[in-house]
Amino acid sequence: MTTNWLVTGAGGLLGRELLAELAADPGTVVTAAGRDTLDITDPVAVRSAVAGHRVVVNCAAWTDVDGAEHSEAAATAVNGTGVRHLARACADTGAILLHVSTDYVFPGDAVQPYPEDAPARPLNAYGRSKLAGERAVTELLPHSGHVVRTAWLYGAHGRNFVTTMLELASRRPALEVVADQHGQPTWARALARQLAVLGRAASAGRAPAGVYHGTASGRTTWHGLARETFRLAGLDPERIRPVGSDRFPRPAARPGFGVLGHDNWRRAALAPLPPWEDQLAEAFATPAFTALAEAARASVCPA
Repeated sequence: MTTNWLVTGAGGLLGRELLAELAADPGTVVTAAGRDTLDITDPVAVRSAVAGHRVVVNCAAWTDVDGAEHSEAAATAVNGTGVRHLARACADTGAILLHVSTDYVFPGDAVQPYPEDAPARPLNAYGRSKLAGERAVTELLPHSGHVVRTAWLYGAHGRNFVTTMLELASRRPALEVVADQHGQPTWARALARQLAVLGRAASAGRAPAGVYHGTASGRTTWHGLARETFRLAGLDPERIRPVGSDRFPRPAARPGFGVLGHDNWRRAALAPLPPWEDQLAEAFATPAFTALAEAARASVCPA
């Protein structure tokens, strides 16, 4: 039986990986909607795009965390109102919605992983805009809306922390990296697989609506992630030096602790994502990351 999927934000880091994952399934027909073909802030366009699809995955988002501090209304138009348009269209057509959210809905003051039902209290405008989207999904799609929070997403394409570290390796003999923020580095390809699994389970009636945490198992710091990135790339991890967050002041406050719990996957009889170290190692075994590592070693900055 063929299932029709719509992927919004299809040209982004996660969207591209999800398209590749779904393309491998002969029973899935995918419509890719990038920023140039679908403006999710346009309710008419959204309604037209959603029609005829069984599963909708929203990867479209305003992702400029610092920019949202100065343009909160614009960020909320995409991350909040746009998601409401998608949820309403799915409610009208009976489609399942998988909406990608963030750990930034939490304040980062915990010492144990945040459970899926922990109270949300964002520290910044970006987090508030994403929380608005979450609330739209849970309000309009109580039985068919799935919020998937992720964090520290990286991949071989586009600008992200891991690729930035490899790029900087060729320009600086030593790198200062924040060591007092804790989170779960998550490979975009691994999350794409998880979204595909969740969408299929939801379509079959085996995954209840609600909040799921789409982050790697385990935890580390940005400093820990940078060191492991260098090690896997064949670079010297001792070039990475730990510093506090106060060394890099930003317009938007960052949660100091963004570690999330994964109980709802188990309740749905689905396995959570693998440990972050395993994901990073698998990523570096792919041709794209191998090429990035080779380029970083070839142009390494001398000490």
